[in-house]
Amino acid sequence: MTIMHKYVKNIQFENLIIFENPNYIIINKPPYLSTLEDRNDSVNLLKLAKAYHNDAQVCHRLDKETSGVLVVAKSFEAYRHFSIQLEKRQIKKIYHAVAHGLHQIENLEADQPLWVGSNKSRVDYREGKPSLTLIATLENFRNHTLFKCFPVSGRLHQIRVHLAHHKAPLVSDPAYGGELIYLSDIKKRYNTNKYKEELPLIPRVALHAEQIIFRNLETEEEIKATAAYPKDFEVLLKQLRRNT
Repeated sequence: MTIMHKYVKNIQFENLIIFENPNYIIINKPPYLSTLEDRNDSVNLLKLAKAYHNDAQVCHRLDKETSGVLVVAKSFEAYRHFSIQLEKRQIKKIYHAVAHGLHQIENLEADQPLWVGSNKSRVDYREGKPSLTLIATLENFRNHTLFKCFPVSGRLHQIRVHLAHHKAPLVSDPAYGGELIYLSDIKKRYNTNKYKEELPLIPRVALHAEQIIFRNLETEEEIKATAAYPKDFEVLLKQLRRNT
């Protein structure tokens, strides 16, 4: 069974819902589930959402490997209301990320301009577009750091690029300098099983959309939703804490 099948096979949209009102549905997206249609996948979030509610529209995207909070509108009006807030940068999205190295950061404003390609981004001071990520340390381990990140702008792979630029590439993010992490890397006196291949603690980019805050349609009341860590992210943190 592939990693994708383990997380996505037989998935029930109802089980992903963490908040619902007459205008919006907020779900905790599992890793390896595409947000929109993907020719390589038979299942995607948009398809599941429309099966649950005919007029469902996904308000924003998360990378396929990224888990966490994602908002679905139940009508065009709700979708437009969210989009206007997104355009005006009135929506607050908090991500948690595990990076290599020890970093004690209270409030870093990573404002390096980013040049965005079709599948990858990079810091580019000549051709890059203005970008801003607010970064703070949540927890330190022996050789790794758990960060809280607030992307003010919304460039492709923004958090990953900004953290890598500040010498804190994300765990399991080879595209931007991050390496896989194994239990044998962090556990003292780890006994290797020569008959069994050791698997990484987390085989995907260690990034989770933890919280979102925005305004409801009509009432303008604040909606705040928090998504629990998926199992792989939880296991990674558990082992890092245990072996610090």
